[in-house]
Amino acid sequence: MPRFRAQKFQVRAQLESPQWREHLESIAAEGIASVGPLMSLLLFEPVLRLRAAIALGHTTSAIYAKKPEAARDVMRRLNWRMSEESGNIGWGVPEAVSEVLSHCPPLARDFQRIFFSTIVDLGFDDNYVDNDVLRRSCYFAIGRFIRACPRYGEEARPLLRNGLQDTDDVCAGMAAWALGMLPPDLNDTPLLRKLAESKRQGSCLITDGDMVVVCSPAELAQDTLAGTVKLAPQQD
Repeated sequence: MPRFRAQKFQVRAQLESPQWREHLESIAAEGIASVGPLMSLLLFEPVLRLRAAIALGHTTSAIYAKKPEAARDVMRRLNWRMSEESGNIGWGVPEAVSEVLSHCPPLARDFQRIFFSTIVDLGFDDNYVDNDVLRRSCYFAIGRFIRACPRYGEEARPLLRNGLQDTDDVCAGMAAWALGMLPPDLNDTPLLRKLAESKRQGSCLITDGDMVVVCSPAELAQDTLAGTVKLAPQQD
C-alpha cells in the first residue's frame, strides 16, 4: 500500500504539471504498475480525469505490445467498473475506455461495440448508462474515439444522431459535439438544426486536457452545423 500511494502521488504530480504530455511516455513505460494509480485518478475533476485517461491509453497500448492478455484485463476492469454489478458509478471510465481503444487498435476491434452500446437504450438487459451525468461522459468519450479512429464513425453516427433527442439536455449537446468529429452528413442536419434552434438548457463542459470550454447544447449544435467544433481532440 505505501508503494501504491507513492506511485499515485508521483503520477498525479506528473499529470498536474503544465508539461504533462512530456510525462506520458515514462508513465507508460511503468506498464502494469501505472494502471492502478491512473485508474484512481479517474475520479478527479474533468481535466485531470482526461489526462489520466490519456495516460492510461498510452500505458495499455504499451502493455499490449508485450502482454496482450494483460491489456485485455485492463479493459475488463474498466468494463466491470461500468457495470451495475460492480456497485460503482463509473466516473471517468468512459474517457478511459475511449483513450485505450484510441491508442490500441486491436482492443478497439474487440471492445468498441460494447463501448458504443453505453448510449443505446434497448429497454432490457443492455449496457445503456441510465445515469444522466455519466452518460454525458459517454457521448464525450465516443466523440474523442471516433475522431481518433474515424473508421468507426459511420457505426457511431446513427447512435449519436439519436442522442440529439436524449432526455437530458447536456447529453444532447454532447451528442452534437461528438457528431462534429465526423464528416458532414445532410441526414444529420434536421435534428442538429432543431437542437441548434432550441432553448434546451445545460452547461456542456468540453476539455482537451489543457483548455476547458462550457457551452449550451444549442451552441454545440450550431458549431457542428458550421463545422467549427470546439476543442476537437488531436492524437496524443
